Amino acid sequence: MTETTQNTVHDTGRAGLKGENRLFAARVGIGLIQGLLLYALYRAADGKAWPSTEPELFGGLALAVGFAPVAALAGVGRLRWPALAIWIGVAGLVLFLLGWHDVARRVLGDYDQAPFLKFPVMAFAAAALFIAHHLLTPAVRARRWLVDYHQYFDVAWKAGVQLALSLGFTGAFWILLQLGAALFDLIGLKFLTDLVRSAWFAMPVTCTAFAIAVQLTDVRDGLIRGVRTVALMLLSWLLLVITVLAAGFLAALPFTGLEPLWATRSATAMILAATAALIILINTAYQDGEPDNLPPLVLRIATRVASVLVAPLVVLAIWGLSLRIGQHGLTQDRIIAAACAFIGVVYAVGYLFAAVRPGAWMKPLERTNVVAAVLSVLTILALFSPLLDPTRLSVSDQVARLERGKVKAADFDYGFLRFDSGKAGRAALDRLAASTDAETARLAREAKASDNRSAYSPDETRELARQVKIEPIAGQTLPPDFMAQIQSQPDLALNCRSDEACVLRMTDLDGDGRQDVLLANGAVILAFTQGEDGRWRQRARYNATCGGAPPIDLKAALKAGVETAPMRLPDLIVNGRRLQFWPETRCDAEAAR
Repeated sequence: MTETTQNTVHDTGRAGLKGENRLFAARVGIGLIQGLLLYALYRAADGKAWPSTEPELFGGLALAVGFAPVAALAGVGRLRWPALAIWIGVAGLVLFLLGWHDVARRVLGDYDQAPFLKFPVMAFAAAALFIAHHLLTPAVRARRWLVDYHQYFDVAWKAGVQLALSLGFTGAFWILLQLGAALFDLIGLKFLTDLVRSAWFAMPVTCTAFAIAVQLTDVRDGLIRGVRTVALMLLSWLLLVITVLAAGFLAALPFTGLEPLWATRSATAMILAATAALIILINTAYQDGEPDNLPPLVLRIATRVASVLVAPLVVLAIWGLSLRIGQHGLTQDRIIAAACAFIGVVYAVGYLFAAVRPGAWMKPLERTNVVAAVLSVLTILALFSPLLDPTRLSVSDQVARLERGKVKAADFDYGFLRFDSGKAGRAALDRLAASTDAETARLAREAKASDNRSAYSPDETRELARQVKIEPIAGQTLPPDFMAQIQSQPDLALNCRSDEACVLRMTDLDGDGRQDVLLANGAVILAFTQGEDGRWRQRARYNATCGGAPPIDLKAALKAGVETAPMRLPDLIVNGRRLQFWPETRCDAEAAR
């Protein structure tokens, strides 16, 4: 080897090392900055300081800070700095707006805490970012709108393996930290335990560890490709399992009929999940479509069969969804399911065409995947923005069903507008409270005044109300207004089902001249008082067993009679605030005096 050649080799090695060092520094810097920003948001939330005092702003910042740096980690070294900066800026802005909208459309309650975001927007935003990033990266690098399919495949599946390994590395890192802290605890040194439990340490270190893992997996390109090859090979053989199961399911339907399927009330979700699994496993068998990666014959046959099965599964999902929408109208979940079914239609048509088309094996699948990926990103952006906001659309549809008589006023779910549909639902409830239909207006006003959301749907509420059985004591009748309220709030009648009827007694508990209700089953007595608005509310609960004393048959005791006793200790007034007396539970003779 000549001296010139040796110098060239050494220079190339130094240049490569410098490049790796710059990438390492860039990724560690991104991870550290993300961790510090997350810690700053955490401190603001913990101290109830700005920006946590502005929920919409905080939600947008949390989503952007949580996800945009991950895209930056994936783009470093693959995109030129100007292109990467523009892309991360656009992605961060879009994430911020999605987070802002998710919080702004809702009515926050006492239990809503920072970051105020719901799980769907976080999950779908992450999916959209992943898809968009790996559509953009190969196109920008090739300086073309569309690139060859194998480039999309290579970038996306490599990134998926990197993500899984990086998350695993970060988890293992924390397991070792916890183990080390436990070892020091054994000898009385608590400093490491205190350190790992500190947010100022945990958040920056976690993000930095993840960034280092991304860098380590990135510089071992051959290793990552090897892991990806093994993972795809193993997953592709699972295609045989899901294909047999899906085919068997479809073949059994003519014999079982569709009624058992629809009776589950979750058929659409399960079928869409099975379809998604089928699509993923089809792609693990097809891979990048290059001749070198052609799978064995049995997998090629299974891929064609599975691609045909996607279409009937999507049709079944749409059929079940349309039945539920026709019966009960749109809800947020059904709108999201409809969006997923729309993407499923694209896959079904494309894969069916690829399976039956002669020529290169499954070649049309490539274009289908790209088109579906673009549509998935656009659909997610539309769903979690004002354009196709599921909450607004479901409120509009449900109110329209009520107004055109599709649903009777007594059967309408006013609780959905009051508790589950944010500002759009509250506005619709205000309009219904001013309705010219007296019953609709009354029920809407009652829903506005309600503080608790029933855990049951209107159909379930009516069924539970039919099962309630209450017997008055001799000489008394059931109070009509109390029984009418039970029709809409069967939870008031605790365990008063047909197999264990409750005993009801009317009495004046507080001496205000108004009758109150005592309702007893075998183990508890509930006390209800009627407010100025005419609504009955539970005010007290009396237990029959405590301290090892023998149980009392409260139903028989309530029939025999009841007396009231003055409180042994009063409430306290402390610094102008009333502290309620909360007695210790006692059943001895002294407590009875």
